[in-house]
Amino acid sequence: MSKHIKATQPQGGNKLSKPAATVPSPDQLPPKFCLRQIRQKYCITACEKDEQAAFAQRLYELSRSKWADLRQMPKTGQGYEKITRKAIKGDKVPDSITADVDLIAFRCIGKAPMVGYRSADGVFNILWIDRDFTLYDHGS
Repeated sequence: MSKHIKATQPQGGNKLSKPAATVPSPDQLPPKFCLRQIRQKYCITACEKDEQAAFAQRLYELSRSKWADLRQMPKTGQGYEKITRKAIKGDKVPDSITADVDLIAFRCIGKAPMVGYRSADGVFNILWIDRDFTLYDHGS
């Protein structure tokens, strides 16, 4: 008496499926930068050539770190600080920026900051480049 083993068929056909792609959290990615909403009085075009170069260099440096890492760094280095809406005196905060949106500032030209907000997809939307320190009170 011979015994035969019955072959089993794979469930769901004979093709392998790709695992579902996991999308990393924006915190685990470097920032992207958007200048579409930059305000005219504080625009990159108001900067001198060497300031424009410093700004570009700073964007490059910031794009090498993850948002999660930038949050942990000191504001005098790669990090950033939150700026209250009430602190903005040199220009009007655009109406499209609602009260629940945090304004943040990165230093970009020496100690001069660029101020904007981070959108849910990890894009830093630059609103102002405060090269002459007139946007808000910077303290002493």
